[in-house]
Amino acid sequence: MKAIIFFTFLAAILAGTGCKKFVDVNQDPNNPLTVQEKILLAPIEFNIAHGVDAGGSAGNDGEGEAATYTNHFMQTICYNQVALNYGTYYFVNTDMNLSWGQVYNTVLENLKLLEQESLKDGNSNYTAIAQVLTAYTLGFTTDLWGDIPYSKALNGASDLTPTYDSQESIYDSIQSLLDQGIASIAKGTGLKVGTDDYFYSGNMTAWKKLAYSLKARYYMHLIKAPGYNAATQCGLALTALQNGMASTSDEWKFVYPGGATSQDAWYTIMLPLSTLVASDQIVDTLVTRNDPRLPFMIAKAKNTGLYTGRPIGAPTIGTLNNYSSLGPFYASVNSTQFLMPYTEVEFIQAEANLTISGVAAAQPFYTAGITTHMTKLGVAGPDMATYLAARGTLAAGTALEQIMQEKVIADFLSPENFTDWRRTGFPALTIVQNAQEPAIPRRLTYPQTEINTNPQPQQSALLTDRVWWDAQ
Repeated sequence: MKAIIFFTFLAAILAGTGCKKFVDVNQDPNNPLTVQEKILLAPIEFNIAHGVDAGGSAGNDGEGEAATYTNHFMQTICYNQVALNYGTYYFVNTDMNLSWGQVYNTVLENLKLLEQESLKDGNSNYTAIAQVLTAYTLGFTTDLWGDIPYSKALNGASDLTPTYDSQESIYDSIQSLLDQGIASIAKGTGLKVGTDDYFYSGNMTAWKKLAYSLKARYYMHLIKAPGYNAATQCGLALTALQNGMASTSDEWKFVYPGGATSQDAWYTIMLPLSTLVASDQIVDTLVTRNDPRLPFMIAKAKNTGLYTGRPIGAPTIGTLNNYSSLGPFYASVNSTQFLMPYTEVEFIQAEANLTISGVAAAQPFYTAGITTHMTKLGVAGPDMATYLAARGTLAAGTALEQIMQEKVIADFLSPENFTDWRRTGFPALTIVQNAQEPAIPRRLTYPQTEINTNPQPQQSALLTDRVWWDAQ
């Protein structure tokens, strides 16, 4: 939390009229540590990893609420509370305030500043990172809210009521930004990026692979968007991945040191005081499949030593320690946050090849996605072989469902799972008991702060309404 407070203060100074004095006073102009890009990048990356893609400190501060909400919708986590709560789809517009502010005020505003400064200084690698991260943040935001302000936003006091861009135009901007990022990497001019880059430590080859992999992700999002063709989108994704991630060494992740001020987001949400536990949906899924990843992903209940998830929407409160929590790989104090794991690339290839060429073409990528994830978690070879013998062969009639069932496990806790469920219908979910909506939510509503200060027609959207690409 201290890092976030510092970053907000720093950005305000850098954005103000006294910017040059703040940076230049008593500084050696030949010392790269005084360059604004190096001051900006690390806290931007922390806020993206911790407060946007992950759960942040939603239970305490609310930074990562939006990402946490997607795991309620996907029935991964559950409150040990009686309804009404997020798990039963009870939301008010003020619940979205902090996440929206995190995206716009803390991340996008500062990414714009980073891009402006790096362009002015000729530091093309910083420009590239700003462009790639802006594309990702826009993708995260539009996938949850649909139409959002962008082209007329981020201009400070010059436009306090920007109209919203259509989601289709946002997607055009995402692909354009990723292309710009790739081109900026090719320039390779100016200051080198170093340890201020928490994600890749200045490895611009890895950033290039990430940009191409994100292009594939966002192509796949549009497989059923109005006016788009699934096979065409899959082809574009496969073409992009020719230059994308090639192994787990390329995956996009944030490693938490585990100190008092840098603890894993899911650790801070789930442990030790939260009433959030693992749901019976995710626990029973892994148990029923005899999935050897279970002990890595889910922790046994403290009181019973059993894997026991809580039913979402249950009418009574149980004993907290009778329920499982998240497991050590994903929710330890120093766990790694995976923003785009390599397994996602493998499952994109499986789905895209299935759409274009059929089951045989998809099979090797499906197998690789499972084995890569199990290897990363530390599953033993014999256990892996037993699981693959039972679930490792795609069948013509159920291949897409199989792929998405495995992808949601390999992308555990990722907001991307909510997008995949909406666009494919898998994994199959049923509405929870005591639900406050007639169906599982398919988006987020707009925040009350935005409704109050920038009223727009789109803000009448309901939780169960579909965003543009989520066609019937």
